[in-house]
Amino acid sequence: MKIILVGASGTMGKHLVKAFENEHEIIKAGSKSGDILVDITSTESIENMFREAGEFDALISTAGPTHVGSWKTLNDQTFRKGVEGKMMGQINLVLIGQHYINSKGSFTLISGALSHDPQLNFANASAANGAIEGFVRAAAIELENGIRINAVSPTVIENSRQYFPYFPGDIPVTMKQLEYGFRKSVFGANTGQIIKPY
Repeated sequence: MKIILVGASGTMGKHLVKAFENEHEIIKAGSKSGDILVDITSTESIENMFREAGEFDALISTAGPTHVGSWKTLNDQTFRKGVEGKMMGQINLVLIGQHYINSKGSFTLISGALSHDPQLNFANASAANGAIEGFVRAAAIELENGIRINAVSPTVIENSRQYFPYFPGDIPVTMKQLEYGFRKSVFGANTGQIIKPY
């Protein structure tokens, strides 16, 4: 299976590359490094990524910048980081990618528990996550050619210890749990699902 992994150089992406690269052809895409460089806030860059990658069977996105900061730091400009990054960036991966993906392929986006369990300093991420989950449910009933779409929605992950203080009382998701959430989406039969790997 040929899989494009957007966000391959991040914490989640690196783990998924190692988990899948012995079984499948992985095209690593990222904003700063990878087989293909892509800026998901640019539709032109996304289009170029798909043209360079060619036909593929699955896309995994672990990318999506958001604004982290207190409520007082939120305004139109700071809030757009999540809107243009995690929300529209991932949505455009699907809107553009549907014209390149093979029949019966799949898209797996990243959302997060903040969509339903908000924490201080993460209003921007909560909004972006909620939008992604709504988009996944709606896209699932309209995508053609047997194409599936899901989102993986973890809470804080064990390899991102810098975020632990922001998630008091949450048990971190292990990297193995995270991996199997993505396995369920990519290699399973579900569509329109919000997969919680915990």
